[in-house]
Amino acid sequence: MLVCFAASWPFSLVKSYRARTNASTSILFMSIVLLGYLFGIVNKFVSDEVNYVLAFYIFDLGLVSLGIMIYFRNKRLEDTARTRA
Repeated sequence: MLVCFAASWPFSLVKSYRARTNASTSILFMSIVLLGYLFGIVNKFVSDEVNYVLAFYIFDLGLVSLGIMIYFRNKRLEDTARTRA
């Protein structure tokens, strides 16, 4: 599951970056996914099962964080375009 998410996020990120809009983006969804990855990372440390899976959690967390950054970039671009119109 983590590998499939890691493989699909870059396509979504590139699409969002190029679109320069948040038309089909949900910040709530990305925030919930981010929280899930954070809980997964914490679980690895709490349960003393620190292994290679932690790397996937961290990588996926980075991808979702990048998606959230792109969301706010696109929001700023949309707001700027709206004020110019």
